[in-house]
Amino acid sequence: MDLMVMENIFFKRSISMVYDLKGSARSRYNSDTTGTNKVLLDMNLLETLRTKPIFLGSKAKRSLERAVWNDTSFLASVDVMDYSLLVGVDEERKELVVGIIDFMRQYTWDKQLETLVKASGLLGGPKHASPTIISPKQYKKRFRKAMTTYFLTVPDQWP
Repeated sequence: MDLMVMENIFFKRSISMVYDLKGSARSRYNSDTTGTNKVLLDMNLLETLRTKPIFLGSKAKRSLERAVWNDTSFLASVDVMDYSLLVGVDEERKELVVGIIDFMRQYTWDKQLETLVKASGLLGGPKHASPTIISPKQYKKRFRKAMTTYFLTVPDQWP
């Protein structure tokens, strides 16, 4: 097993909310949101966005999309899937702090088999529902689309 250790992106930050985003709605809700240091998921973010949307300036949005595009291109090229975008909301600086994280594993034969079994509905669950384990190419597309739609764009300067 390879292990990669990266910098703590929340170091010396005042992070009020933390989200682990995969771009999927399936099993992506944390019902226990009480206490500190709770990591929320995609459905928690979508629930919050209804009343408190997260706006990015057009330059920041382009930077985020470019970073996500480049990182997901690389990860898909080496057959890696199941990564997340870790998002921290820094209330003091009014900034989002983001980074791609997770136990990134390759799409090997066992994961391909899991995709087929889950998609067939043989082991329960909705038949023909999108499985949680998908190919790196499909994962990349779903991930990019979600990250683009989660964060709204506003003009950098108001007239």
